[in-house]
Amino acid sequence: MNILKFGGTSVGSAESISTLIEILKSEREQQNPIVVLSAMGGVTNILLEMAEHARNLQDYSEQLKKVEEKHFHVIRTLLPAGAQNPVLTKLKIYFNELEDILQSVYNLRELSPQTKDLILSYGERCSTVMISHIAKQQFPDALYVEGAQLIKTDNNFGQAKVNTNLTEMLIRDFHEANKDKLLFVTGFVSSNDEGRVTTLGRGGSDYTAAIWGAALNSEEIQIWTDVDGMLTADPRIVKKAFSLPELSYTEAMELSYFGAKVIYPPTMIPAFLKKIPIVIKNTFHVDFPGTYIKHGTSPSTLPIKGISSIDEISVLNLSGSGMVGKAGFSGRLFSMLSREQVNVVLITQSSSEHSITFAVKPSDSLKALSLINKEFELELQARKLEYPEVENGLSVLAIVGENMKRTPGMSGKLFSALGRNGVNVRAIAQGSSEYNISVIISKTDLSKAVNAVHDAFYADLKKTLHIFCLGTGNIGKTLFSQLQDQMPFLADNNDLQVKVMGVSNTRKMLLNPDGIDLTSWEAELESQDIKASLSDFIKKMKSMNLPNCVFVDNTASHNPIEYYLDILQSSISVVTCNKIGNSADYEQYAAFKQAARTYGVDFFYETNVGAGLPIIRTLKDLMLSGDKIKRIEAILSGTISYIFNNYKGGTRFHEVVKEAQEKGYTEPDPRDDLNGKDFMRKMLILARDAGYPLEEKDIDLENMLPASCMAAETVADFYKELENNAEYFEGLKNKAAADSKVLRYIGKMEDGKVSINLQMVDENHPFFTLSGSDNIISFTTNRYKDRPLVVKGPGAGAEVTAAGVFADIINVGKR
Repeated sequence: MNILKFGGTSVGSAESISTLIEILKSEREQQNPIVVLSAMGGVTNILLEMAEHARNLQDYSEQLKKVEEKHFHVIRTLLPAGAQNPVLTKLKIYFNELEDILQSVYNLRELSPQTKDLILSYGERCSTVMISHIAKQQFPDALYVEGAQLIKTDNNFGQAKVNTNLTEMLIRDFHEANKDKLLFVTGFVSSNDEGRVTTLGRGGSDYTAAIWGAALNSEEIQIWTDVDGMLTADPRIVKKAFSLPELSYTEAMELSYFGAKVIYPPTMIPAFLKKIPIVIKNTFHVDFPGTYIKHGTSPSTLPIKGISSIDEISVLNLSGSGMVGKAGFSGRLFSMLSREQVNVVLITQSSSEHSITFAVKPSDSLKALSLINKEFELELQARKLEYPEVENGLSVLAIVGENMKRTPGMSGKLFSALGRNGVNVRAIAQGSSEYNISVIISKTDLSKAVNAVHDAFYADLKKTLHIFCLGTGNIGKTLFSQLQDQMPFLADNNDLQVKVMGVSNTRKMLLNPDGIDLTSWEAELESQDIKASLSDFIKKMKSMNLPNCVFVDNTASHNPIEYYLDILQSSISVVTCNKIGNSADYEQYAAFKQAARTYGVDFFYETNVGAGLPIIRTLKDLMLSGDKIKRIEAILSGTISYIFNNYKGGTRFHEVVKEAQEKGYTEPDPRDDLNGKDFMRKMLILARDAGYPLEEKDIDLENMLPASCMAAETVADFYKELENNAEYFEGLKNKAAADSKVLRYIGKMEDGKVSINLQMVDENHPFFTLSGSDNIISFTTNRYKDRPLVVKGPGAGAEVTAAGVFADIINVGKR
């Protein structure tokens, strides 16, 4: 025989009740179950509101009508006209009784716990009477059972303690007398020795089912709800949460105690004592097997079983020298709180015994504070204790699982995930059983924290990177195209998902908490009425408070740079192809680096030097591995590279420059490339990454062009000056050719000094064979001293630059 308990959503509408009847038909074919019912979805909250309104002399009649109509609508929908009158009459009697009680509360302006329990009991009574009558159409032996008469408790109204021996005897006797009937039992409600209604606490219908199951030694206790069993996390917070096939009683108790609302914590106790499996099933997904909570679970490969949380918590900290070495102090504190019915959720104490921190429900916080001030009045006055304060706006996050026991690195993984996402841990608690590690964090960080921890522990799931992109030019568009094409590969081979959450250019911006569709991002952005504001874009990015967040700067603007430090300090990684930030003041460059280290995020800028070529990463790897950089030589301008690679034979210099411009290798004004400043910025970044705190003024930059060319007023005048100086350029070319050499504009870093100048190199130089618009760099190190390490390839273009940005984003995801 099984106990089937149906929650509020399972009895919340005519459709769900019809599903319930179908479930009972299937179950009845095999055995005769006992059905425990909650109030209709939302009704208990309305009853509470009506009680409070009555006490505060506010009108509650509309709410009462709403509850009546909710029940009457189901009856008119599911029962034929001839069968409606008996149940409508019974319900009308209940609603009249409820109205009389509420009127008494209104008149007396008093709402005692006893009266509140009586008011709340009508939710379960009404739903159970209604559903038992509906069930009679299919099951003529259906019987309504007033559960309060069979479950006996003490006088602790609102959270009554069950008299187990008496209750089990009454249930067994009642069942023996009615074992051939289909019993429909009111959940949640009970009664004391005087017959007055008590309740078992919110969620107490689960407890009712467990009490009946334990009394009758049932085969299973089935909890029918609106989710697919117990999930790894709250699906409202973590979209990737998945159902767990089974849990031990201990794991389920830990999860439910720390906020998992699928099952009421006391439910496990009667089932645990009798070793009766509890099954969490979905009324709206009947075929799904659900989650089994039982004794002797199978070995699991999951590192943890779940992540649970309590949204609202308050923390009190008691500290002072009067606690140190004082035997019985903790006992005195917590005995006093227990005696006054203040439930302590979490406790942590410093090893010096100088402070005790504990967490309580916000509704208990002021009571706890008042009790402490009264209990320790003398110690507080004598300054042996500091006056405690209540800290609100906090939450508890807990990871739970039997596999955590004696498994190294569990705490490290938890705190690494939190720290990397900028989540500050206010207090930590871990029991000696090692089934649970709980942390107190800011409530505003809860969603981000749960998602980050979920990604960290469930490696089989795809880690999600949330990216916010500035710039929709060639690089930005190409990046989105590459992301879209590569998504399946990343999912299958890297267990990584990249979601674009925000896009902005200089005109408009688009942010979407559900992610932006990369097939239509351009049209979506253009259709926006929101004007671009860099400060607003960054403010909204931060307010989303997402885990694994990356800010991507695909611009060449000064404006985003001033926000980098704030973004990094908000625990958001930065990926940029914008070299302005790293080539400005060294102090700023160092501040970016330090912020990334301090806040545990990444600051990647591979495309600052050589577009998609692995130059910065190669330099970093050489230094990390202990190699010593002796010299760096480089050609880091695709434009200049193209010009000198093609300036040979009878070609004239101004013709090659013109050709480079026509092919799109230069800026609209070629002098922006030929003045060497962009090259200089790249060499400055390399020197800084090599460990030299250089400024722009420290670099020896030789101008390759005569002064008259650089001083020309217009681009047309510039080309005329190039022609006028043809003899100068021809002389350089001819001298190089006579010596079997070629012209190369080379940057060199050696002994902390950087120079950039035009050189003639022979065939023994690694740059001699350079062709096209390629970049090239050679590293001469202690390990690569006879034959330098050379990196060569395309150093410009939207495709390779976007690919470099893409690679940096993926490297953020690897951590």
